[in-house]
Amino acid sequence: MTRLLIIGPPGSGKGTQAVHIARHFRIPTVSTGEIFRTNVSQETPLGLEAAKYLDDGAFVPDQLTNALVKDRLLDADLQPGFLLDGYPRTAPQVMELDNMLASRGHRLDAVVELRAPDSELEQRMLQRAKEQGRKDDTIEVFRRRLDLYHRETHEVVAVYSGRGMVVSVDGSGDPGAITTRAIAAVEKFLGVTP
Repeated sequence: MTRLLIIGPPGSGKGTQAVHIARHFRIPTVSTGEIFRTNVSQETPLGLEAAKYLDDGAFVPDQLTNALVKDRLLDADLQPGFLLDGYPRTAPQVMELDNMLASRGHRLDAVVELRAPDSELEQRMLQRAKEQGRKDDTIEVFRRRLDLYHRETHEVVAVYSGRGMVVSVDGSGDPGAITTRAIAAVEKFLGVTP
């Protein structure tokens, strides 16, 4: 059983890396961003509420996010493990996740932190906007998200660093090379022999 969290600033390739890392460890990916986008496109009540925040580049409030993640973590396909992408984003969400996992006798095994320079992140975001036509990918929204990440999400990294759970990975350059570095770093951290 492997339970991982991947974290990093917007544009760091969390979604891409999450898929490859999860496939390697044979665990499902739980992406709050994808769940939010699906709900927004389907105009569900949660999606309509979440859209107000997402369109402005703000984080969806904790109570909405916590409820969504809690329900997902109860699904049978996550019993062998999972890789969380996009949650927790704040220190209070860390505590909520601790409680969710502890209630089932579980805990996180490691936190993968992707790091890359802000200038590279901005270029990636512009490329993604061009390729995918995502209207939430504008310079203004990206900069607000990056500012929120630096102000709020760094607390998450600090909490997990204090627990000795953070595996930092250079998120610059070729995506394939990043995947190789990330998998090797996690396996070394977990004491897995390749």
